[in-house]
Amino acid sequence: MSDVLGFITNEILAMKWLDRLIGALLEFLFGLEFSGGKWGLSLQFFIYDFIKIGILLCVLIFIVSYIQSFFPPERTKKILGNFKGIRANTIGALLGTLTPFCSCSSIPIFIGFTRGGLSSGVTFSFLISSPLVDLGALILLASIFGFEIAIAYVVVGLVLAVFGGSFIEVTGLGQYIEGFVFDGDNVDLEVESLTTKDRMTYALDQVKDTYKKVFWYIVIGVAIGSLIHNWIPGEWIENVLGKDNPFSVILAVLVGAPIYADIFGTIPIAEALYNKGAGLGTILAFMMSVTTLSIPSLIMLKRVVKTKLLVWFIVIVMVGIIIIGYLFNFIGYIFL
Repeated sequence: MSDVLGFITNEILAMKWLDRLIGALLEFLFGLEFSGGKWGLSLQFFIYDFIKIGILLCVLIFIVSYIQSFFPPERTKKILGNFKGIRANTIGALLGTLTPFCSCSSIPIFIGFTRGGLSSGVTFSFLISSPLVDLGALILLASIFGFEIAIAYVVVGLVLAVFGGSFIEVTGLGQYIEGFVFDGDNVDLEVESLTTKDRMTYALDQVKDTYKKVFWYIVIGVAIGSLIHNWIPGEWIENVLGKDNPFSVILAVLVGAPIYADIFGTIPIAEALYNKGAGLGTILAFMMSVTTLSIPSLIMLKRVVKTKLLVWFIVIVMVGIIIIGYLFNFIGYIFL
């Protein structure tokens, strides 16, 4: 069973065969001296990761979008309206995994849910989980770190989303939403009946639109990853971001927060850091910080929530990420 799982992880998801093929092609074209040097290995890492992430991303977004076509906002609001309390927040967080969007793209859906009368706990659990964890992230993470780490990332991300939404609801912070969010008509439309062809067309359109949005994030992320992988000494990474540095998690959160990208752009950077000896918790903290606390996302969120709620949102998410980071650095040996 372990051999089968290893084959699926390494040859299908991680596409190690593609890495070997590119390496052999570069050696054939430019010779062993170049292909085995830093420039050659950097080029191999860039081509391999760019193609691998692109293929997995397109396939996964097609699948996720096809599933998502069964859950338009009207149906989603009806489903969520049947649950209360932490159960509703949990379902809100899980629905966030079906939206392969960055946090900025999730905010209009957040407005629609709020206007539809859903609780602040549900809407904020959705808002946190949507950019943080999705099915695509699970598979992409598994292709690099293995299923154990990928599943652990998704679980802790969902826990953070549920806790964050629950805290905002219980403390009454959810009342600090700008008034215009509640304005406008909330029309309860019947869910349109789509044919299989319609759903496939919708999924293909989502693949095209999403890939265009994340293309440059992938390019930049892979380029940075290739530099880290082959040009920055492992000792430097271990000293700054290794689990033995007590401030590595906090540093990763502070560095990641200003960066505007989605999880697909952070994965190649995380892969390179992991291979260089950075702590597992530090890497997870960096990825979570980039996807949920980017400055452009917070600026957009400020337009729909008042300052008090925005500050508490940042504090809740940041503290949660730091705790998760230190926890995984402490127990990271389990996944080695």
